[in-house]
Amino acid sequence: MYHYIEVKLLDNQNNSRKTEQHSTKGPEKKKIFLTINVVIRVLQSLFVFAVVVLLLGGALGLGIGMGYFAFLVEDTQPPTKEELQTEISDISEVSRMTYADGTNIAMIKSDLVRTRVDSEHISPLLKKAIISTEDEYFEEHNGVVPKAVIRALVSDATGIGGSSGGSTLTQQLVKQQILTDETTFKRKANEILLAYRIEKYFSKDEIVTTYLNVSPFGRNNKGENIAGVEEAAKGLFGKNANDLTLPQAAFIAGLPQSPIIYTPYSNTGALKDDENMAYGMKRKDFVLFSMYREKAITKEEYEAAKNYDLKQDFQPQQESNQNTQGYLYNAVLEQATNVVMDINIEKAGVKKETLDDLGLSQYKDQARKEIQNRGYTIQSTIDQTVYDTMQNAVATYGYMLDDGYGAGLVETGNVLMDNKTGRIIGFVAGRDFNVSQSNHALDTLRQVGSTIKPISVYGPAIDQGMVGSESRLANYPTSYRSGDELTNATNSGTNTFDTVRHSLEWSYNIPVYHLNEAMKAQMGDDNFAYNNYLSKMNYPANDGWAYESAPLGSIEATVLTQTNGFQTLANKGQYQKGYMIDKITDNSGKVIYEHKDAPVQVYSEATASIMNDMMRSVLDSKITTPFKNMINGLNPAFGNVDWVGKTGTTDAYKDAWLVVSTPTITLGSWTGYDNPTAMSPNSGDQNSAYLANLANAIYSVRPDLFGAGEKFTLSKDVIKSTVSSFTGEKPGTFTYNGGTYTAPGPNVESFYAKDGAPKSQYKFGYGGSDANYSAYWGRYATPKTPSSSTPPSSSEKKEEKKKEDDKKENSTPTSSGNSN
Repeated sequence: MYHYIEVKLLDNQNNSRKTEQHSTKGPEKKKIFLTINVVIRVLQSLFVFAVVVLLLGGALGLGIGMGYFAFLVEDTQPPTKEELQTEISDISEVSRMTYADGTNIAMIKSDLVRTRVDSEHISPLLKKAIISTEDEYFEEHNGVVPKAVIRALVSDATGIGGSSGGSTLTQQLVKQQILTDETTFKRKANEILLAYRIEKYFSKDEIVTTYLNVSPFGRNNKGENIAGVEEAAKGLFGKNANDLTLPQAAFIAGLPQSPIIYTPYSNTGALKDDENMAYGMKRKDFVLFSMYREKAITKEEYEAAKNYDLKQDFQPQQESNQNTQGYLYNAVLEQATNVVMDINIEKAGVKKETLDDLGLSQYKDQARKEIQNRGYTIQSTIDQTVYDTMQNAVATYGYMLDDGYGAGLVETGNVLMDNKTGRIIGFVAGRDFNVSQSNHALDTLRQVGSTIKPISVYGPAIDQGMVGSESRLANYPTSYRSGDELTNATNSGTNTFDTVRHSLEWSYNIPVYHLNEAMKAQMGDDNFAYNNYLSKMNYPANDGWAYESAPLGSIEATVLTQTNGFQTLANKGQYQKGYMIDKITDNSGKVIYEHKDAPVQVYSEATASIMNDMMRSVLDSKITTPFKNMINGLNPAFGNVDWVGKTGTTDAYKDAWLVVSTPTITLGSWTGYDNPTAMSPNSGDQNSAYLANLANAIYSVRPDLFGAGEKFTLSKDVIKSTVSSFTGEKPGTFTYNGGTYTAPGPNVESFYAKDGAPKSQYKFGYGGSDANYSAYWGRYATPKTPSSSTPPSSSEKKEEKKKEDDKKENSTPTSSGNSN
């Protein structure tokens, strides 16, 4: 037992030693395992903590980011769909002007040439090209690619990574049309907000179509800056945007990134050299590769398009806007600008007459920019055939106006107007645009001479019933109230009482002066003619209308205004304002403006018909103009055209006028030097010869305009009074100052617009002193012996006319204010 116990003890001791041995190695292992376990647990805890921190931090960052985003866009009022539609589609488009038949005159010059097209008119290849290159996720995103935005923001903030972009097509559209290019977080935040908004309201096709319509595409073959794919397709390849080949579409799609670098044209429209052309070609290849990468095209299509020699497709250089430097372009643009200006003033609720020069200038600038940038079509009234014929005629016959009296070129201005509507069919603005850019037909103000007499004196006086066609007016030597002598063009007075018709035929100054003074006194208004007649025909307001010299033509007006005045008489007394703009439409065909007749009855129909009857006598008598002989000599067909008209010259023959009408058209003509200097005393005849050739040239291409076979006739309400040829009043016997007088015959017919002829009286005419009447009655009648009174015989009349012809032939320039 002892042994057993000993052995047991020994075994225990051995085991104990073993245990001790084991216990020596065990703590080391445990420490290692414990350390590893602790590390793992710590790492796990740290990871969990980090994840929690990141989640909390991310949430916090997201919250802060969202808060900051909200702060950045708090001033941005989310636009409605309609507002967005307006803003993203608000682009400047090229406008054009046309002749009356719709044929183009010219495209209107603008800083940027652009034409909008619908989606179906844009090649699908072009859409695929722009999407593959500019926005590969276009069909998937909602306006913004978040990771691209974050990358762009980090790059912008740190400067690391270079220019990373990050804008979708939608964002680029926002930046082009709504926001600016400034690189601020606020702008970027607004860009994102608006991009999401656009994607909410518009389809992908609408967005890419709008982008292609608004983006810049460099220059065309005229050197013009262009925008929109339609102008790019036409300007580079002479095609519409829906007809492009793959390499052509790829080249155009590459342009928006750097339009001026990649465009094949210089600012003159010439093709760039190979070195500079290479930039655009490399860009085209990149676009093709992008399309291949995005599986928009096959490898075979990619290879074929890349190897195609695209340079052969580029349009050759062309001259830009060939018709924009000339009278017609400038005139149509000016007239259209005035039309749009008036529309805008009316829309603003402003009265035009209350605007000062600055205010008018601002509205005019606004109208001009609108016309240049809104894609308008401006349809003029100009007949292309007539206009071209008139330009050829002035080039061919303008030499007839030259006389060597002054320095430089004798200029002319002509307007051809339709009587019924006021439509300007054609015009001549000058002899040579390179010599003088002044529009002598529409803009230049010149003294009107005697052409004003039918408009401002004879017409109103007949209209008021003051005179008839055979009423008599004093034509004795006379002075103005200032004491200055008033003379006729060929004499200082005929020392008789001349009829209204005779005075008009000879274009006498003294009789019309007396009639005008009598009219002002009788109506109690020194500005009677202007206030009641001329203002209705848009003659310019001028204090000079009240001057004694006004009926002699000292007032200034344009050829257009004068032509319009005669149009009124030729149109039965009804004024139709001369106009050149028939219609203005926008690019969708919506009518922005359309001319509407606004007739104004200025003279009674009776008055107008009487004036035309007397102005026929002016041309038929050939006293002041040989026009009738010349026009008939040029073309026998003119024998069937009823012509009426009036001449006018001013002091020292600085201006020569002739305005003629047929029942359907009126044609006005002025000649003179730009710097008013004397012309030849024959300048009137020279103007007549030129106008006859001009009319003949127009007749050769548009004979239908002249109303051949139609006649000016007296209206039914004209009062035809039988009057004594001696007094111009009703025949009869009367007593005056104790004497008995009988108005001698023969009797003639005098035309009145109202009331008819009064009974004969001693002082039967306007103007003239007691001595003048005494001499006149004494020559042809003796009191108490009326039977011995006889009117001037036909031989006496012929002798008088011969003397006046001789005086006219030998005449010299008269004093200021006198005119024919």
